[in-house]
Amino acid sequence: MDCLGCRIANGTEPDVKVVYENEHVTCVLDIAPFNEGHTLILPKKHVVDVEEMDMVTAHCIMETSMKLSSLLKQVFHPDGISVCQNGGVFNDLTHYHMHLIPRYKEDGFSWSEPLFSHGEDKRLEETRDKLIEALSTQNSLCRNDANKGY
Repeated sequence: MDCLGCRIANGTEPDVKVVYENEHVTCVLDIAPFNEGHTLILPKKHVVDVEEMDMVTAHCIMETSMKLSSLLKQVFHPDGISVCQNGGVFNDLTHYHMHLIPRYKEDGFSWSEPLFSHGEDKRLEETRDKLIEALSTQNSLCRNDANKGY
């Protein structure tokens, strides 16, 4: 396999610290953890970005994130958990992976301020309208959300 994420998820990459695994996902400790317990959830099927994923895998990743978040809270007693995923050029594995990061007050990790401001906060209504328009040309995101306008 050429993909590092596939090798990690399918158990062929050496020295990986597996925390949990089932038929759809493998969960491993991040090799450069932000905090102790920083875990990655990787699908066993090769997927780069979230929109490429089948619903069974997506559901399994979300369910696993819930279970492991609870486990991380039990073991490490963080003040919270950050759940994130980087897509496109920001996906350093070029294989979908979700981060579960135990967080503590004053740990230095912050999303509270935008890195750059290009006036996005002044165009919230315009941005919403663009997204609703684009969404109206696609199929419903979820089975029961048609015409909710968000």
